Amino acid sequence: MELAAGGFSGEQFQEACAELQQPAVAGADWQLLVETSGISIYRLLDQKTGLYEYKVFGVLEDCSPTLLADVYMDLDYRKQWDQYVKELYEQECNGQTVVYWEVKYPFPMSNRDYVYLRQRRDLDVEGRKIHVVLAQSTSVPQLVERSGVTRVKQYKQSLAIESDGKKGSKVFMYYFDNPGGQIPSWLINWAAKNQSRTKQEAQNQRDLIQFSANPNTLQ
Repeated sequence: MELAAGGFSGEQFQEACAELQQPAVAGADWQLLVETSGISIYRLLDQKTGLYEYKVFGVLEDCSPTLLADVYMDLDYRKQWDQYVKELYEQECNGQTVVYWEVKYPFPMSNRDYVYLRQRRDLDVEGRKIHVVLAQSTSVPQLVERSGVTRVKQYKQSLAIESDGKKGSKVFMYYFDNPGGQIPSWLINWAAKNQSRTKQEAQNQRDLIQFSANPNTLQ
């Protein structure tokens, strides 16, 4: 779905809420990749790119929805714990706030960078308070491609969070990106799968957010 004028549409926010209520992994070739510590990660092969889309569902028992959403939106905090961040900041462009994000890749590969829109809405859905964050790649003349860095032009992410009825959070997340360049798709997919498996001991909000940081990062 294309971005609506001025950002994301109400329908896109509602779609994320619907997935939180009823995961849409039936009727398609979604594969269960990891299931541990209350978190399930599914993947679906994108036929055009040969890469995988990801969906994450689960409950984080010791993190409130508001705290999780706030931490997720905090770019300065992310720079403290995400070892792959080379540069990360927000900038006003054409009346919209966009995010610039450069990700470190190991030699001899070039770093990747992203320019994307990101919006958060705190919704009331039939008495349920749901925090929704949507992000999608975009292009603005103020942030041109840099020499020696590969621009990621296909990136999309959505996150929906609500209370689990206790002290924790019920979470849905969707993620897809195509890092481009000359990296074979099988190698990207292997790295993403390996990154996911390192989250088997996930116990808090940081672990979930670290998966969203970049499941394609090669370690």
